[in-house]
Amino acid sequence: MWKPNVVRRLVITLALGVLVSVPQALAQTVQTSTEADQKDLAVTVYNSNIALVRDVRRLRLATGTLDLRYMDIAAAVNPATVHIVSLTAPKDLTVLEQNYEYDLLSPQKLLQKYVGRELTLVRLVSENNSTKEVPVKATLLAYNEGPVWKVGNEIITGMGADRYIFPDVPENLYSKPTLVWLLDNRHAGEQTVEASYLTNQVNWNADYVLTVGVDQQAADLNGWVTIVNNSGTAFKNAQLQLVAGELHRVVGAGVGMGRGLAMKAAEAAAPQFAEEAISEYHLYTLERRTHIQNNETKQISLLASTGIRIDKVFEVDGQQFYYHNAQRPGQPFKDPVKVRIKFKNAEANSLGMPLPAGTVRVYQGDSKGRVQFIGEDRIQHTPKDEPLDLYIGNAFDIVAERKQTDFRSFGPRSYEMAFEVALRNHKPEPITVLVNEPLGGDWSILESTFKWEKTAAFAARFTVPVAANGESILKYRVRVRWE
Repeated sequence: MWKPNVVRRLVITLALGVLVSVPQALAQTVQTSTEADQKDLAVTVYNSNIALVRDVRRLRLATGTLDLRYMDIAAAVNPATVHIVSLTAPKDLTVLEQNYEYDLLSPQKLLQKYVGRELTLVRLVSENNSTKEVPVKATLLAYNEGPVWKVGNEIITGMGADRYIFPDVPENLYSKPTLVWLLDNRHAGEQTVEASYLTNQVNWNADYVLTVGVDQQAADLNGWVTIVNNSGTAFKNAQLQLVAGELHRVVGAGVGMGRGLAMKAAEAAAPQFAEEAISEYHLYTLERRTHIQNNETKQISLLASTGIRIDKVFEVDGQQFYYHNAQRPGQPFKDPVKVRIKFKNAEANSLGMPLPAGTVRVYQGDSKGRVQFIGEDRIQHTPKDEPLDLYIGNAFDIVAERKQTDFRSFGPRSYEMAFEVALRNHKPEPITVLVNEPLGGDWSILESTFKWEKTAAFAARFTVPVAANGESILKYRVRVRWE
């Protein structure tokens, strides 16, 4: 902080060998606050690439009108959301003006700001096997694709220099992003001030690890919070809170979510977050303080549950174009057999907490007990007591082939069709395959070789058991009428 009414000359060495000579004569009271004044810091991160920062500092402000330069803030701050209040004397501290200064000090910025002004160029000249410095006074006329100088009565381009000496630093250049308030302070002595703002480029998402047991009937679930901070500042010793939910935001106010990291279940620790509902969202509060460095991806354990009952399901999904094989007429059409893992997010199933949206990576042990990755899927925000359905891949040892075996017309807009779906199981244990068929119009199934149910207005599901190393053939006939 510069003292008022004091003129100083300071030489600053910048990158690229730039020398700056800074005089400062303050016309009014100017005070600077850095993170050294910080007494508390709280960061609430939303999964829409924004965070709410509450920065509490202990300051001794001069009475009367003053400029307060609030430094060590996020570079991605949204200036329209900034708010400052005195927690000690809220009625005695008034904000008259507010500015966000992000024109940061650099050699290039200095040259741009010095267009039309005189500075000193220092050039190294070799003479008689020695090198000496030759200072040249020059006025910078332009700095577009390169500098244009005026030396005496001559206009020069392409004149290089080993370093520049500037007589001062322009007032609107700062070494780091700074909030500047013009304040009217009527409270003498120290006071506690809180600045709050929204910043972009801070995001979080959830990552989960589901480890399936050998019997494929139970699994362990570990959850991780992945926080990505690209805001331009570090949050040290911060109280961290996370909000899960779909906030409505004005178009252009933020960007999408970051990508998480996979973590092994063996690395999981005990849950560290307390969860509560807030409005129509869920708030997760870390029960200890943490450091979040700038340009850092941090992961923190969210949950650890064991003994979750799961169902491994094989499904075949039919499509509307399955009336015939256009590429090989008369030949069956092969369908992928999808592998799904389903379980309920219920307290009775060792879960029962609201699960934020994220990626679930599924692992299973091999014959030697080594954990292998077997697939992944993304879940949406899932309240307690709701089911989860993970599609992890397609079965290797199960084959599904279908063909249409009959088509008849019974007058205008009335038809009868027959289909055959062959399911071959090359596994050493019996399985059950669910066949989901799309059916249009006003339909009714006339016959079927296996049990079926109507699952929607235009869909039916057939339950087909298949023996170990065996084959089952689903045959059904449907009558359809279109109005």
